[in-house]
Amino acid sequence: MDFDLTPDQRLFRTTSRKFLENETPLSKVRELAEDPAGFDRGWWSRGAELGWAAMLVPEEQGGGSVSGQGLLDLAIVAEEAGRLVSPGPLLATNAVIAGLVHAPDGPDHSAEIERLASGEAVATWAVYEPGFGWQPTRPGVTARAKGDNYVLDGVKDRVEAAGQADLFLVTAQSDTGVQQFLVDAAAPGVSVTPSAGLDLVRRFGEVRFSGVEVHKEAAVGTAASTPSIIERQLQVALVLQCAETCGALDRVFEFTVQWAFDRYSFGRPLASYQALKHRFADMRVWLEACQATTAAAARAVQRQAADAAELVSVAKSYVGSRATDIVQDCVQLHGGIGVTWEHDLHLYLRRVVVNRALYGTPEEHRRRIADLLEV
Repeated sequence: MDFDLTPDQRLFRTTSRKFLENETPLSKVRELAEDPAGFDRGWWSRGAELGWAAMLVPEEQGGGSVSGQGLLDLAIVAEEAGRLVSPGPLLATNAVIAGLVHAPDGPDHSAEIERLASGEAVATWAVYEPGFGWQPTRPGVTARAKGDNYVLDGVKDRVEAAGQADLFLVTAQSDTGVQQFLVDAAAPGVSVTPSAGLDLVRRFGEVRFSGVEVHKEAAVGTAASTPSIIERQLQVALVLQCAETCGALDRVFEFTVQWAFDRYSFGRPLASYQALKHRFADMRVWLEACQATTAAAARAVQRQAADAAELVSVAKSYVGSRATDIVQDCVQLHGGIGVTWEHDLHLYLRRVVVNRALYGTPEEHRRRIADLLEV
């Protein structure tokens, strides 16, 4: 994506790319496919040292970023991570941090923010309900008041890094409305069941809360502020997700074009055939449109513009729809080798398919756009 990067941001992009290439090349991704965790906590701590979990945190709370525009800088990392289908809780942890930082009222969570920003802890957003699509403000988990505590009961599924998280940010229905609570993964009554997943290094799980007691200070914001906090988390998550997808698409397109020049058929490179040139031209247009819509959404969310909600849904709808088309086309252009385990294409296809579904499908976001326009 083109954010008109400053010299510092360009250096940051280069540094992030070199770090990812050295630490998690595709060969490492394949190794981690057999690892129950999907990523190494030491590696994530080193990423946190580069600021990957501190860019959304205000400077007065120990955060900061290269340009002072934390989300745009974080999107650079997400895009570079997409180019290597990198492991790690970059999106999951930062979606939680966005909620903690954006809460205008309620209990103070500075200690948790500090732990997450330093890489000491990993957090994830427990927001999906079994059997339902994206409906964050209609949770099935209940939070019943009991003195100074709340008692949580219910189940969340499609929880990223559920087995590796130290903290869950859980959406629940309380007596006063929808609220979110920070729950320690080790709390009595919390159980995690791994779920089968398509992505080789991105783990998901079902989290069950059976009479889990949390202090009222575990609440994030209040019932009145929760809808705006959830909206902010969604916007940040979608920007990072779309940026990651754009990085994956850019890399797939690069090596597919190179393949077309290197692979000969009837004495000519595949790239010389007019029909294939048309397909490459179409994919290039789609790719640049993905990058443009994502960049527009990132800028809007960074400045908390009035149309940010609409623009992130436009980006998710378009990127989610076109990403699978582009990668599937690249698979076809590779021929038989494109559907082998040894080729890297399936690693990227898995990632973009998962990203298409998570935090709302393109169809769900088109309905959201329609609702926003009605308002």
